[in-house]
Amino acid sequence: MRNTVPAVTALFWVTKLLTTAMGETASDFLVKTIDPVVAVGGAFVVFAVALGLQFAVRRYIPWVYWSAVLMVAVFGTMVADVLHVELGVPYLVSTVVFAVALAMVFVLWFATQRTLSVHRIDTPARQVFYWCAVLATFALGTAVGDLTATTLGLGYFASALLFGILFALPGAAYRWWGFGATAAFWTAYVLTRPFGASLSDGLAVSHARGGLALGTGPVSLILLAAIAVCVTVLSVRGRPATGTVAEAPSAAGL
Repeated sequence: MRNTVPAVTALFWVTKLLTTAMGETASDFLVKTIDPVVAVGGAFVVFAVALGLQFAVRRYIPWVYWSAVLMVAVFGTMVADVLHVELGVPYLVSTVVFAVALAMVFVLWFATQRTLSVHRIDTPARQVFYWCAVLATFALGTAVGDLTATTLGLGYFASALLFGILFALPGAAYRWWGFGATAAFWTAYVLTRPFGASLSDGLAVSHARGGLALGTGPVSLILLAAIAVCVTVLSVRGRPATGTVAEAPSAAGL
């Protein structure tokens, strides 16, 4: 099996931010446009198919990988919303729970594989750990973003500015201050979720909620088109990660 996930480049981070942003608005659009039970059930089916296809391939294929990431964003947002809206779990509680869950994934991953590198996702076991980590980062990022935007009252654009600055720090720390490569990658990966979601919410929600009121549907379509362009470029470039790339997010990539 070759490495089944992409190399860490600037376009990787752009595409990741776009998928996290679309996950937020697409989730809101679906649950408010059709029956929520149907929306969540349908999203789960598509999510399961996309992730199953990712596990079935033996190398990195851009449209397969990014389809899985996008559906993690959409379905993961729905699950996080159900926890808060339907079950009443406070964002602070879910933030702590998801942070612990992510830490446990990393502990088990390293204990069994002796690496957390995203440039060596070349066995079934590492694929499982990688996608468990991805799921946990989305859940954690969603909880943190909602915590700052709503519970702490920062609003969407202020939250986006905050997380945008925090997102840039791991790359700077890796480049100039000796921060570990793997730690830099996963820290930035977590922060893409609240950064992208805060931006898309700010564009989509009503003026009363501090947004530009463009609507979740139109914003989702624009983001989908941008994702399609990025994935097309990645496919044309044909640059799957093979383990020969340095095991670190570059300064340009972060």
